[in-house]
Amino acid sequence: MTQIVGGSRHMLRQSKGEGVTVTMAEEEVNYASVVFKSNKNPPTQARKEEETVYDEVKGQRKTTEETADTNAGLLLDKKANNRRRPYQRLACCLGILYFILLLGIIAVIVIYHQSKITNLTTDVQNLTTRNQQLETQRKNLTEQIQDMKTNWNKLNVSRGQWSIDAYCPKTNNGRQCKACLNGWEPSRSNCYVYHNPDPPHRKTWEEAREECRGKGSDLVVVHSQEEKDELNKYSVGSSGTVGYWFGLRAEGGRWKWIDGSDLTESYWTPQPPPPADGQCVMSVQNVGWRSVNCTEKQRWICKMKALSV
Repeated sequence: MTQIVGGSRHMLRQSKGEGVTVTMAEEEVNYASVVFKSNKNPPTQARKEEETVYDEVKGQRKTTEETADTNAGLLLDKKANNRRRPYQRLACCLGILYFILLLGIIAVIVIYHQSKITNLTTDVQNLTTRNQQLETQRKNLTEQIQDMKTNWNKLNVSRGQWSIDAYCPKTNNGRQCKACLNGWEPSRSNCYVYHNPDPPHRKTWEEAREECRGKGSDLVVVHSQEEKDELNKYSVGSSGTVGYWFGLRAEGGRWKWIDGSDLTESYWTPQPPPPADGQCVMSVQNVGWRSVNCTEKQRWICKMKALSV
């Protein structure tokens, strides 16, 4: 008996004839083997030989397919690796850039915090220095206040003693108290003193008022005919353009006394119209009152209340 065996990728088709068996592939034949066997062999032995041949063909086909599949797989893996390589490079570059950026951010944060710490340290040092300066100033002011209190107490004692000596001067018979200070002229309930210095020591209206106030008095204010007569009486040695300042001046377009009251016409006749500010009034003995500039240097008269004794 003659047997033809063929191998393919899919399935085998067998055609039987008279003593010949042909096996063909449906799609294509890769290889074929022809084996001639004697009919004398037992059927069992023939079947074994057929199976052996078929197994060899099948093993060869399987090996070929596995080789082809392996080669195809390697080719696909190589192509896949070639396609993945640019992405891998890109990922590597992005990773490096990210790492550099992270380092830069960390460096900026560290520098920023170091700068803040430096500024805070400087502020603390400045505040400490300022606190020390303020503490020193506080100590100095405390000492000055203590000194002022001590001096004030001494001044009060001295002033009190001065007042006693001024109003009650010592004599051989002891102290004799008066209503006015020593050198002041008493008149009713008031005390007057006139200042008639040489021309270099005369004062403006403002300077004269400050001089009176420094002695606990003020420039003369007239609210009655008697006070006007007293003013004329103490305007000693005045004449022409030389007179004595008293407490009347132009203020806000009106004649005003230093106590805030307005001038009445009966005390100054004829009374000039209210001038602009900067004009003051002086007393000239036996002549009357005259308006002159407040900056002129003149004599002055002070007035204060008499002490009740």
